[in-house]
Amino acid sequence: QFDPDNTGYISTEKFRSLLQRHGSELDPHKLEVLLALADSNSEGRICYQDFVNLMSNKRSNSFRQAILQGNRRLCSKALLEETGLSLSQRLIRHVAYETLPREIDRKWYYDSYTCCPPPWFMITITIVAFFLYNGVVLDRFVLQVTHPLYLKNALLYHPQLRAQAWRYLTYIFMHAGIEHLGLNVVLQLLVGVPLEMVHGAARISFVYVAGVVAGSLAVSVADMTAPVVGSSGGVYALVSAHLANIVMNWSGMKCQFKLLRMAVALICMSFEFGRAVWLRFHPSAYPPCPHPSFMAHLGGVVVGITLGVIILRNYEQRLQDQTLWWIFLSIYVIFVLFAIFWNIFAYSLLDLKLPPPP
Repeated sequence: QFDPDNTGYISTEKFRSLLQRHGSELDPHKLEVLLALADSNSEGRICYQDFVNLMSNKRSNSFRQAILQGNRRLCSKALLEETGLSLSQRLIRHVAYETLPREIDRKWYYDSYTCCPPPWFMITITIVAFFLYNGVVLDRFVLQVTHPLYLKNALLYHPQLRAQAWRYLTYIFMHAGIEHLGLNVVLQLLVGVPLEMVHGAARISFVYVAGVVAGSLAVSVADMTAPVVGSSGGVYALVSAHLANIVMNWSGMKCQFKLLRMAVALICMSFEFGRAVWLRFHPSAYPPCPHPSFMAHLGGVVVGITLGVIILRNYEQRLQDQTLWWIFLSIYVIFVLFAIFWNIFAYSLLDLKLPPPP
């Protein structure tokens, strides 16, 4: 009826008449976006696919550009000014302001988030991996570095057992003390769960696992005689990416007490890292095997401020369209390949005195 030539477009005049006729049936946030879309179009026509993308909660680059170049009707009323919200709606709004720097993205996220699927990755890896495995399988929630089973565990990374590839990942399930576990769990849940609610499990799990792998490989290259335990590589990747995005988008971040929250996160990270450095050079309970290395923390930070920043910055765009994403991904892949060859050849060429296998 409105597109007799089947071009995929209708005129903005017809589009506005439709909005006036059926606007009361639409969600107010969607209506605002549709009006902004109509007002921003300089060609006098609206693409049907953009309309479908909006109504199905999908975003396209052309639609994003239309909104950004419009008259900003979408920003006429900040999401923070909305009243009469339920507890769950206030929580979603809080998460939006904690993680997204632009009002357009906050309203879009608030309008489209359905909690399906829930943030399952961070919750699963925290509760099941940490507490269920340590509490049920090992019959101990935490293995101290002075515990007899500490080095004999099949999960931690040990330089003599580096050929067992699963240890480059599974070391995150072991922690060197209750304070080590506690700080990682707190940071992981407070930062990781809101990030996963906004960016999805695929992106957040990629950053987390990339930080974990980079952490163990960094230990195998820079601290070749030490074992490593703890999820600090993945946790530091998420936290450093989040903090870097806050700094880069400081004026757009409207979360309350953002300076105080950054300070608390940095203090917690610094305390845990300082403890790891002190423990590394403290006399070992099982000489000649040293205490766990702290290099995994640094590997996670590097991943967070490179790959992590790109992933969290592009909320609505495809990563494949970002040149910087490909550059950092290539650097990461090159480092992984270098570390693999280093593990195969360097240990024998350097004739290191590695600690005996557990």
